[in-house]
Amino acid sequence: MVKINKINLVYIAVILILTACIIFPFLTVFLTPKASDFVSVFTSNIWREAVFNTILECVCSTVLSVIIGYIFAYAVVKADIPFKRIFAFIPILHLMTPPFVGGLSFILLFGRQGFFTHAILGLDVSLYGFWGLLIAQVLCFFPIAYLICAQVLQRINPSLEQAARAMGASKTRIAFTVTIPLSLNGILSSALFIAVSVLSDFGNPMIVAGRFRVLAVEVYTQLNGWMNAGKSAVLGLILLLPSILLFLLQNKILKKNKIKFATVGQKGSPLPEKKSSKITQILLFAVCAFVSLLVFAQFIAIVAGGFQKLWGINTDFTLDHFKFLGKTFIELRNSLIFAFVSAVLSTVLAGLSSFLVNRTSLPCTKYLDTVSQVPAAIPGSLFGLALSLTAARLHIHASAVMIIIAMTVGFMPFSYRIISTVFSQIKSSIDDASYSLGADKIRLFTSVLIPLSKGGFYSSFIYDLVRGVGTISSVIFLVSFSTPLASIKILTMAEQGDWGKACALASVLTALTFGILASGSLIIKLKKGFFDERKTRA
Repeated sequence: MVKINKINLVYIAVILILTACIIFPFLTVFLTPKASDFVSVFTSNIWREAVFNTILECVCSTVLSVIIGYIFAYAVVKADIPFKRIFAFIPILHLMTPPFVGGLSFILLFGRQGFFTHAILGLDVSLYGFWGLLIAQVLCFFPIAYLICAQVLQRINPSLEQAARAMGASKTRIAFTVTIPLSLNGILSSALFIAVSVLSDFGNPMIVAGRFRVLAVEVYTQLNGWMNAGKSAVLGLILLLPSILLFLLQNKILKKNKIKFATVGQKGSPLPEKKSSKITQILLFAVCAFVSLLVFAQFIAIVAGGFQKLWGINTDFTLDHFKFLGKTFIELRNSLIFAFVSAVLSTVLAGLSSFLVNRTSLPCTKYLDTVSQVPAAIPGSLFGLALSLTAARLHIHASAVMIIIAMTVGFMPFSYRIISTVFSQIKSSIDDASYSLGADKIRLFTSVLIPLSKGGFYSSFIYDLVRGVGTISSVIFLVSFSTPLASIKILTMAEQGDWGKACALASVLTALTFGILASGSLIIKLKKGFFDERKTRA
């Protein structure tokens, strides 16, 4: 009888699971449309307009998000402005909020009865369409640019800026001739990342875009509104092309940055820091304060909207909207359970894939590496469509299972990158030592690498859990009467103009998200304090 190695069984299982959950659904999408569907889409002015709108929205939102994110990062890292610590926290706070908060709060602040447009400025305008979507997406995605650019700015070798300063260059000239050129890789990387995110964005266009058609929403509308799976698949495939190209470019830049950049490293002997001019300080502070005000206004609007009878019309205090939340217990319960299960599965799958790719010499690890990362390039609405078509083709009616698969696969690339980075910091000599003591590969993974990488695994789990609670784009194709979700309920109520109830439920879901984050941070701090105390006693 042939004895099969345990690691080979795990390897085969991971390959089969990822192929079945990622590759097969996309083959289904490719096989769904007929020739007439392609002809109908490519010869129709409506869809040409939707493609143009999507490209325009992607370019404008990406450029503005990167500009604001970089200015914000430069102000926090390089400039001497007041309240830097508070400003540094704002983008991170906003990045962790559920995706529907931006679109919903935008209507409350800038809609026809919006706080800024109507109550303060007295205008009777509607920002539904391109301009509204642009503002909502810039506020939603600038934190990504901030995080990437802040890291790049912190890692620039200060001796280069000091050399320019020693030669008499002003702070402004150093910024434009030294700092920004050395940040170009970070700027480009953040632009590509944001562009993919904008193409995948579903919540903001669904609430804010109005008659401004974009492909992410049209993929859903064609399937659920018109029951036209073929046309929906064609639109999804069109949306996939730029996403894949941007993803490949992003990976190329990331790999280049690992080898390149001699500017990152030693601190050198610093010269006294030259302060920015007063005008520069004022301008940078004004930008950070204005953006932070808008971010805070979003949270305040969501909470306040839940306590008003009818936003902008009847502002009397009421608890009716929050009392209604008793009827949404099933939605909240499902959101938490599905998010928890998918966070566990995503972290486990990412950990196993990362181990097989980076710590073994098994065949097809390149395929495994690619499949583990490729969902990052797939718009959520397209992946939801793929799973929906697959379920219909195979007569699968377990919507809970399909929702968990959508969440697990959607969050896996982030988990995979985190855990791979942590594994790369563990020397391979530890593997050799374990093998010499008689451990097999499974024992090495469970007893050595996981304990040494528990911080990375835990961060992956918390991130996946937080994002899962408020996810929209992929799961909107998969929810059923038996598996409603809180995020979809909020979107439905917002579309129906039931702003009070939508705000009340959004407030609770946002509070749950921050509660999870706070609990995660507390556990990490308590563990660190416990281990530090044990070391001190030892």
